[in-house]
Amino acid sequence: MEIDQIRNFCIIAHVDHGKSTLADRLLELTNTVAAREMQEQLLDSMALERERGVTIKASAVRMLYDADDGNQYTINLIDTPGHVDFTYEVSRALQACEGAILVVDASQGIEAQTLSNVYLALEQDLEIIPVINKIDLPAAQPGDVAGDVEELLGTPAQEMCRISAKNGIGVRDLLEKVLVEVPPPSTDAEQPFRALVFDSHYDAYKGVIAYVRVVDGAIDRRHMLKLVATGARFEPVEIGVFDPIMRAVDDLRAGEVGYIATGLKTVRECRVGDTVTLANKGSQVALPGYEMVKPMVFAGIYPTNNEDYADLRDALDKLQLNDASLAFQPETSQALNFGFRAGFLGLFHMEIIQERLEREYDLDILATAPSVEYRVLQKNGETALIDSPALLPDENAIVEIQEPWMKIQIYAPQTYIGAVMDLVINKRGLYETTEYLDASRIILHFSIPLSEIIIDFYDKLKSVTQGYASLDYQFHEYRAGDLVKIDVLVNGEPVDALAMICHRDDAYHRGQRLITRLKKLIPRQMFTVPVQAAVGKRVISRANVKALRKDVLAKCYGGDVTRKKKLLEKQKKGKKRMKMIGSVEVPQEAFMALLSLDE
Repeated sequence: MEIDQIRNFCIIAHVDHGKSTLADRLLELTNTVAAREMQEQLLDSMALERERGVTIKASAVRMLYDADDGNQYTINLIDTPGHVDFTYEVSRALQACEGAILVVDASQGIEAQTLSNVYLALEQDLEIIPVINKIDLPAAQPGDVAGDVEELLGTPAQEMCRISAKNGIGVRDLLEKVLVEVPPPSTDAEQPFRALVFDSHYDAYKGVIAYVRVVDGAIDRRHMLKLVATGARFEPVEIGVFDPIMRAVDDLRAGEVGYIATGLKTVRECRVGDTVTLANKGSQVALPGYEMVKPMVFAGIYPTNNEDYADLRDALDKLQLNDASLAFQPETSQALNFGFRAGFLGLFHMEIIQERLEREYDLDILATAPSVEYRVLQKNGETALIDSPALLPDENAIVEIQEPWMKIQIYAPQTYIGAVMDLVINKRGLYETTEYLDASRIILHFSIPLSEIIIDFYDKLKSVTQGYASLDYQFHEYRAGDLVKIDVLVNGEPVDALAMICHRDDAYHRGQRLITRLKKLIPRQMFTVPVQAAVGKRVISRANVKALRKDVLAKCYGGDVTRKKKLLEKQKKGKKRMKMIGSVEVPQEAFMALLSLDE
């Protein structure tokens, strides 16, 4: 296949604007998948993606298409996620492409991730082809939406493709337009083989499988290869393309997208963003990779059975290979023993990782409530970054605690401006500006502490705007705040995994709500269990989990009262001794109670 007949592009959009459905129609149109094997959202291969109706992983597929100009083209398509927590997946997919189809819903118009993904594509200098989808819906306003997109990109509204991905209307015209407007890959004939690793996964038989975009040169299975950054050398077990299932081929050439089964058994040897080149006389110049992602939300992940610690570490290693935005390191908790402190891009990302660990690796895990990374200035002049409340130094050693603040943009109909303002201001947010997209839609700009938006902010925003608002956020800066640590003591012992950092004004109310929840969630013992919340050495809330009682007087029918007192005293001594040696199991629901304190 000549390089002039290769086209690499991806589909970008906001959540639920029809990316995966459009990918399905393109697979049908190019006869890549037989009609009997076709199913809805074919590229969303994870059960989790199908259940939630959200693309989590970018998926690559190769299609052959006989165009109207008489040529046969090889088209490499990458379907990307649309949720704000998976922006990193999108940025990696864009590195492997020359063009992007921007899908905009004709009934909902431009939303938060529409803009965010456009800016990512512009940074990569890609050819952007805007498409108005769902034109057959009763609420569709393709003309108005096309006008908004024209203001955003400068593409004349009358030149935009108007399609219905569900019914296949206009999809062939769109594909022809892609062939004309997306440029073929460029290559450097002077350079030896170089390929960019844009994704990977682990296979028990073939080792680490690297998804690559070949930039220069060509290889076959007999070439010895190496990774530039890690220096790992290997002979490919198999090379191939996605059709959409993995299919082995004899060679991979410049401009193509495919995979290389490396045979490497340790996941750290093959990193996303690395460059594959020839082991002998290969290139010393790495391709521009990806910037390292910075996690925003942190949580502890512990096996419920300590014997599963090694399995959990292996599972996280393999997941990190498949999801480069996951970061983790070992940690120890007094209450939960050995586990890992994991960093995520957002709460939805954390939820997905938890479910994947439980489903794909059959692990029984316990996750602590999420927190953010604080910057602590200490009296000895040192600055510490703290991602777990348990690591916070003694308050007497602290000069100030700084918390991360985000710039957020909320896209909503004008009628909900009051409700959105109330929600953000109640979460310690500060209003900045308002932009008017059109006569009915606005963008509200705020700055807000990250700790206030990681738990339930998005759900509440959807509630107060009846589902119409969308949210985008970026890290802004660290700001000093009057923050304190709330410790939770169960039976006099601090449970470090239940500790939290919050604003001093909220500490009393949050402590009270948490203790009320824990009183209901901690199982009753044979002795009274006190549950306390404390700021420093001052207890701000306390409740007792009542003891289970055994009726020791059941056998005492009649007789002298002293006999009854003797039995009760005996029971009292036994309970006192039990309390000294007894331990209280704290269930997973107790850790999750931290997530719903604001309800």
